[in-house]
Amino acid sequence: MEYILMIIGAIFVNNILLAQFLGTCPFMGVSNKLSTAAGMGVAVVFVITLATIVTTVVQNYILVPLNITFLQTISFILIIAALVQMVEIILKKISPSLYQALGIFLPLITTNCAVLGIAILVTQKNFSIIDSTLFAMFSAIGFALAIIIFAGIREQMDLVDIPKGMKGIPIALITAGILAMAFMGFANLV
Repeated sequence: MEYILMIIGAIFVNNILLAQFLGTCPFMGVSNKLSTAAGMGVAVVFVITLATIVTTVVQNYILVPLNITFLQTISFILIIAALVQMVEIILKKISPSLYQALGIFLPLITTNCAVLGIAILVTQKNFSIIDSTLFAMFSAIGFALAIIIFAGIREQMDLVDIPKGMKGIPIALITAGILAMAFMGFANLV
């Protein structure tokens, strides 16, 4: 039951994007088309899950035992950047089709604050490696769900007549706010 509550909380209630406002740059920038939003969502799920596993291990087995936790942020940033580069190189060699499918999204994730935010959040909550992995994976799925829903709404908005002063970013921000309020409706589930 504890894991079910964690999953529902990570995806819907405490959505990393709509409730904690981490990762809003790709949310606004990559959500013009459903296909690009889905690609970004898949890449984010993969990278956040992998980065959280590695950063949790580094935190628990290197930083804390050596009493150098003050290096947490800089070490996590370096780990995430190196991890994204390694994943990019490995994918290019092993699966060129997946590498092409992810395209520009993989390097973009290096600067996504949601990756660092989740890595730091799981260390603050003192999660075990399994709990950290599950929380990270389902938080990333919540990110992907939000960006895909938002992209679908933005594609629909391109088909309707919107006043000139509201086109583009203004209507996107209003829509994002309404979407965040819709996700707040899940708050009573947990």
